[in-house]
Amino acid sequence: MPQRSLRDWLYETANGGERFLHGRSASVALADLIDGSSLGGDLAALDGACVLVLTRDQLTAALALIELDGVARRMILCPADFAREHLPVVIAKASVDAIVSDEDAPDLRALNVPLHVTCTPAIAPDAATQPGRRPTEWILFTSGTTGIPKMVVHTLASLTSAIKPRPRTDARLVWATFYDIRRYGGLQILLRAVLDGGSLVLSDAQEPIGEHLARLGRHGATHVTGTPSHWRRVLMSPAAHAMAPGYVRLSGEIADQAVLDNLRALYPQARVVHAFASTEAGVGFEVADAREGVPASTIADPGNGAKLKIDDGSLRISSPGNAARYLGDGDLALAGLDGFVDTNDMMELRDGRYYFVGRRGRIVNVGGLKVHPEEVEAVINRHPAVRISLVHPRRNPITGSVVVADVVLRDDPETSDGPQADKLRGEIVELCRGQLARHKVPAAVRFVPSLTFSASGKLARTYA
Repeated sequence: MPQRSLRDWLYETANGGERFLHGRSASVALADLIDGSSLGGDLAALDGACVLVLTRDQLTAALALIELDGVARRMILCPADFAREHLPVVIAKASVDAIVSDEDAPDLRALNVPLHVTCTPAIAPDAATQPGRRPTEWILFTSGTTGIPKMVVHTLASLTSAIKPRPRTDARLVWATFYDIRRYGGLQILLRAVLDGGSLVLSDAQEPIGEHLARLGRHGATHVTGTPSHWRRVLMSPAAHAMAPGYVRLSGEIADQAVLDNLRALYPQARVVHAFASTEAGVGFEVADAREGVPASTIADPGNGAKLKIDDGSLRISSPGNAARYLGDGDLALAGLDGFVDTNDMMELRDGRYYFVGRRGRIVNVGGLKVHPEEVEAVINRHPAVRISLVHPRRNPITGSVVVADVVLRDDPETSDGPQADKLRGEIVELCRGQLARHKVPAAVRFVPSLTFSASGKLARTYA
């Protein structure tokens, strides 16, 4: 049976009404890609090539990915924040022989790559354009690492294994995501839009949150996804009511009860869910009961074809969505001998429900006792005056480290001194004492106006 490509999906959903990819400064009708091209007539030159997709704009990246699937033998998805000094290593490891970009930068021309193709949102008619039939490898970078990230090999089949195309209805689906579509979480939403017959509103890292929310409202976004940190920024924005989604999804970080409750109150018409996925393991599960944690029954059977287990406290996943391998890293194993990928996300079973407590490599050692910062943050975030918190270690001559917390308040982020601040600090510490072991209770609480986030929308943890 011929390999199915993204262009095949466009052909099959061509009668699904007007569908668009909406960027910050331009929109493109997906139907125009059926008999047109964003690559200036150069698609044939990329047949069988290993292509580095290196664009500044997410819209041009999305167009290139749709056209190249089934044509290129391999595509490397390079996020806008990727450190370009690492490009020579990536090019050598992946055997890149073509670059698709939306800029004519001298530093790109200087790279040892024979073919450079420009991608533009201006779609030109191209009668020779046909869906590809080649099994294309999709290469994604792992996130949350320093130095050169690992490259993970997927196929369209593995990337879409958890996506169940919806029955065609008159309902107008408009997907939106705060993620970069060149990372796993955002790519899932691009693929959902193509397979579901919907439109997609793309984010822009330089766009102020208020303007972005207003744009989501103008385009009528119905399904919106992001990390809990993304959603906390929404909750803090005066423009939060500019949109009215019917589906709100959180993934990429631990979704604590406070953020779930606040989103349900902000968007009472929406179905609020949280999910787990990773670049290596694919999609694990979705939780739709608006409660933090995961029912033990979901771990036993997530209902999406995946197999889950908790081994040595860590969540492990075996599914059709697992990546195939790492690219260019020799004998580095992606999965264990049993076929399960170790996510390194630690979980604990309490009262019939599993709770994420943090990452294996992010543990704070307090006098020989382990503290997962995310577990402490989840408790702090339950205080009604708290919007978000970041827990991190501080050196201590006796215990080695102690736990300290930086906290952004809901209504007065500038508060730092005075009786009211002291009262809030005391309440937060007492809340932690009532729900955490003694060594996990913050030794200090500092009120800050804001926290720093990574390019992937997660809290920046420079200590990890």
